[in-house]
Amino acid sequence: MHEMILVLDFGSQYTQLIARRIREQNIYCEIHPWNKCPELTDNIKGVILSGSPFSVRDENAPKPNLEKIKGKMPLLGVCYGAQFIANNYGGEVLPSTIREYGRANLSFLDESNELMKDVSSGSQVWMSHGDTIKNVPSNYKVIASTDDVEFAGYKIEGEATYGIQFHPEVYHSADGATLLQNFLVTICNCKQDWTPNSFVDETVAGLKKEIGSDKVILGLSGGVDSSVAAVLLHKAIGDQLHCIFVDNGLLRKDEFPQVLESYENMGLNVKGVNASEAFYSELSGLSDPEDKRKAIGKVFIDVFDNESKMVENAKWLGQGTIYPDVIESISATGGPSATIKSHHNVGGLPDYMKLKVIEPLKLLFKDEVRRIGKSMGIDPKILGRHPFPGPGLGIRILGEVTKEKVTILQEVDHIFISTLKEDGLYDDVWQAGAIFLPIQSVGVMGDERTYENAVALRAVSSTDGMTADWCHLPYEFLAKVSNKIINQVKGINRVTYDISSKPPATIEWE
Repeated sequence: MHEMILVLDFGSQYTQLIARRIREQNIYCEIHPWNKCPELTDNIKGVILSGSPFSVRDENAPKPNLEKIKGKMPLLGVCYGAQFIANNYGGEVLPSTIREYGRANLSFLDESNELMKDVSSGSQVWMSHGDTIKNVPSNYKVIASTDDVEFAGYKIEGEATYGIQFHPEVYHSADGATLLQNFLVTICNCKQDWTPNSFVDETVAGLKKEIGSDKVILGLSGGVDSSVAAVLLHKAIGDQLHCIFVDNGLLRKDEFPQVLESYENMGLNVKGVNASEAFYSELSGLSDPEDKRKAIGKVFIDVFDNESKMVENAKWLGQGTIYPDVIESISATGGPSATIKSHHNVGGLPDYMKLKVIEPLKLLFKDEVRRIGKSMGIDPKILGRHPFPGPGLGIRILGEVTKEKVTILQEVDHIFISTLKEDGLYDDVWQAGAIFLPIQSVGVMGDERTYENAVALRAVSSTDGMTADWCHLPYEFLAKVSNKIINQVKGINRVTYDISSKPPATIEWE
């Protein structure tokens, strides 16, 4: 078993970011809900307690049993975790006189403490809590403070238990990576041997064992996730893998033939299926985003169910589901996380479909998927493709989806993406696309009044899709794209640019 760090989740928005920061250190970790702690096997080298939307003073606040952890293995409490350790073992946590949220600086630092090694004096940290630790037992040693927070960091003498009230996992904490490395490598003594190559080797071995001689149906999209999942499965089971690329009528312009061509030299067994009319029929009359997502998911299932019946001994449906898909669709930990939106490839299969689901990437973030794809020699053009939602343009058309709207949006999207590439901006953007708005506006073309549709352009920078900022594309570029769209796409007379970030917005509009 791979050595690992266990992250106990109390419902914090930053829990998955803790996991990403640990993975960046080439150390494997798993997130588990605080009330479903797994068996503490020898391969678990340490435990991190996450933050939480709860106050430790709340009657229904999470109260983990740390009897087998605290004092027996390295333990780091972050924000709520630090407050819980202090409050539960003789200290006192009270409401802050001011809400401590945002940037702060360490005014005191115990540089001799192993957790704070190489952390700079005055280092910026990120606070996000409404309570604060007011008193701690006598065996708690202060190792970091800010002007407003005396117990910004502490260590319990005689055991490898630490607490910090700030969030080292967010980018705003300047030396957060250093602090986490101190905990993971120096204190937990992790070997840093969880690399892309080791993931591939272990995953391929696991897939071989799980699948055996069965056949797998995999839905390809031409994107990073499904491509990496396909190559992993192909490494494990070879010709037992049957890939299907479905034209749902909601793809980008000319994407269906281009994607099929891109897989020709990869040695994959790929079949193209044109099911666009089935998707249009199911979407007819629907305008609610969740209804549309579920309708698209239903037809995908129907198509794959039909195709699986044509492959003798097909027992599995492979999917390129990644961690953010799971997190946004359902609570990844069984905890209090809220559902943001449904993903068509998350949540299992209906009873009538006899295939079992296999998801080799479901615990990976997008940047990890790309690194693993690179280690397997996948074409950089595939690995560098912007993410594209499974429901395609169906969730970029606000309101009812029609073939006419899809055709218009395909042309708009094609101009936007191709111009990004022509101007050398494509690789500076994490994801880009166009949204068909459910409004019309007055315009003037050739001295005549027009009353036509409006579109919004969206381009964001991100690492994993969990958070994103809008891209500051040059005004000259936006002006050129807008002019091209209005002049070349019949039915569009107004172009806008979305400058909202995630959060509070999401990357997609639906």
